[in-house]
Amino acid sequence: MEPLDRVLKPKTKRAKRFLEKREPKLTENTKNAMLIKGGNANLTVTGVLKDIYALKKPFAVLYKKKNITRPFEDQTSLEFFSKKSDCSLFMFGSHNKKRPNNLIIGCMFDYHVLDMIELGIEKFVSLKEIKNSKCPEGTKPMLIFAGDMFDLSEEYRRLKSLLIDFFRGPTVPYVRLAGLEHVLHFTALDGKIYMRSYKVLLKKSGCKIPRIELEDMGPSLDLVMRRTHLASDDLYKLSLKQPKALKPKKKKNISRDVFGTTYGRIHMKKQDLGKLQTRKMKGLRKRPAERITEDSEGISPKKTKSA
Repeated sequence: MEPLDRVLKPKTKRAKRFLEKREPKLTENTKNAMLIKGGNANLTVTGVLKDIYALKKPFAVLYKKKNITRPFEDQTSLEFFSKKSDCSLFMFGSHNKKRPNNLIIGCMFDYHVLDMIELGIEKFVSLKEIKNSKCPEGTKPMLIFAGDMFDLSEEYRRLKSLLIDFFRGPTVPYVRLAGLEHVLHFTALDGKIYMRSYKVLLKKSGCKIPRIELEDMGPSLDLVMRRTHLASDDLYKLSLKQPKALKPKKKKNISRDVFGTTYGRIHMKKQDLGKLQTRKMKGLRKRPAERITEDSEGISPKKTKSA
């Protein structure tokens, strides 16, 4: 096996293009995921990996051969596969007596494991068991998270971040109404995580806005959290660091409110409104009596001499 840290020099144009795709970029590519089956995976775990692969395609790689490895004890094999397939996300499925129907979901930073969370499958309904129409391949899903635990607990907060990275798909500049046809709903309740997948049906409502109905599409998972391997705060902060070129330049005297409205501040000299030139109209001219009173108010009256 060749060392992963050796410097590669391309010998052909094809190899050069291949290495250029893997170079660091200002705008990150869509994250790919690798789905790995453990050495003792059963039918339930294999079915979960196949269904997740069906939702994640084409940004996923499914390894069909069994890999005898334990991610929480040794992570070198995961890092090797991540470097080989250029995947920054992974899902590992295994099954044993101590931890039955086990799923490990995690992410990489610089081809090293950053966060890793172990989940147990308590209930699973596959795509084939639900006899409804499915969404086309590559559909970008809408992600919904329900439950206070996703905001209160640090482990659930990291799990939410992992699930968003795993299922969000490519970044798109525009959204069309007909393209919003897949919903992934995650609920954290009583120590369990419920994953549900729905297809959005647009029905007639008698007006421009259609009536929306959700139809269960599958897969359906009831999960429970087991072990966690979270990165330190310093390493996690380093992984979230953005390059300076992407940071927006601050413009002076321009601010935005919560709704995105832009406000600008203009600096002007102090104006004397008394000298403001207005439109001259006959009806607005001062009468002679008004001029006399203004003149008399401006001149201070003489003091009368006391006798």
